[in-house]
Amino acid sequence: MIAATDFIPSKYSQTIESGNFQWSAPSNIALVKYWGKKEHQIPANPSVSFTLNACKTITKLAFAKKINTGNFSFDLLFEGKPKEDFKPKIQKFLERIEIYMPFLKDYHFTIDTENTFPHSSGIASSASGMAALAMNLMSLEKALNPEMTEEYFYQKASLLARLGSGSACRSIKGSVVVWGNQANIKGSSDLFGVEYPYAIHDNFKDFQDTILLVDKGEKQVSSTVGHDLMHNHPFAERRFAQAHENLDQLIPIFENGNLTEFIKIVESEALTLHAMMMTSMPYFILMKPNTLQIINAIWKFRNETVIPVCFTLDAGANVHVLYPKNVKEKVLQFIKDELVGYCQNGQYLCDQIGIGAVQY
Repeated sequence: MIAATDFIPSKYSQTIESGNFQWSAPSNIALVKYWGKKEHQIPANPSVSFTLNACKTITKLAFAKKINTGNFSFDLLFEGKPKEDFKPKIQKFLERIEIYMPFLKDYHFTIDTENTFPHSSGIASSASGMAALAMNLMSLEKALNPEMTEEYFYQKASLLARLGSGSACRSIKGSVVVWGNQANIKGSSDLFGVEYPYAIHDNFKDFQDTILLVDKGEKQVSSTVGHDLMHNHPFAERRFAQAHENLDQLIPIFENGNLTEFIKIVESEALTLHAMMMTSMPYFILMKPNTLQIINAIWKFRNETVIPVCFTLDAGANVHVLYPKNVKEKVLQFIKDELVGYCQNGQYLCDQIGIGAVQY
């Protein structure tokens, strides 16, 4: 069993004065949702997600050796301009990961980051952003310790990303990623995300995700607050058990390609996530009227056409429309004809399953 302490380095064999790295990391969309966490960003239940492809963060990390004054030193640029309001989140992240990266205070960092999707488009950028930053920091650590194995590199990158934003650990490696201890999934861990280790049917290769931007406003409730509301939630224990059950049910579905059963689990998980928010104290309704209009339109379309299209939701109003590639033309036509009117300014993003972080 791998422990967090296994990722604390003893010493480094090399020194490096300055340089830079650049990585992109994608957003991801959970099929079985993670909602509720324990201390140190440990999930209360396991989750599984599709890694996206087009919606990603590209981050360049420049570093230069400095005198260690006992403080972190970094500049943060977003799309080339200083972004002061992001800095506290980065500061907190560096504080959390310092035990795993004891060299951090020896360098001044310039973090230059941009998203391929519109900022405040209602797509979680913390997952892709923290994953991209973690990959860059791991590249620096690998330069200090070239003997590092590839497996260690990716596991530790995922562990670091998790400490920045829980779901970021699912944006590192793989098309389908599991995070959280699950008895029937080999290698699964609460500490980091792992590439789904079993067979995946062709039905799920090139799976499409069209993201309907219903509401591009700021989140009504931060993820941290939302997760904390699970601590005294009357339905929490049953929900955590349900997530394990649904993940187990997906194992044969991923193998046999049964889209009908896949749809049942994915849509139920999305609605359960929102049900947990509606029944917490304080309570939230994050769906908008247009979210419900879209869901009902998808159900009607699916019943009439038998086309295997379904929805999932994050902790917000936007709708992710999921479907296999072989029905792409029909589904996109349906979206243009019937769903675009429910999107803010008619905006939607077309994406599909991706492969994880990429170095430039």
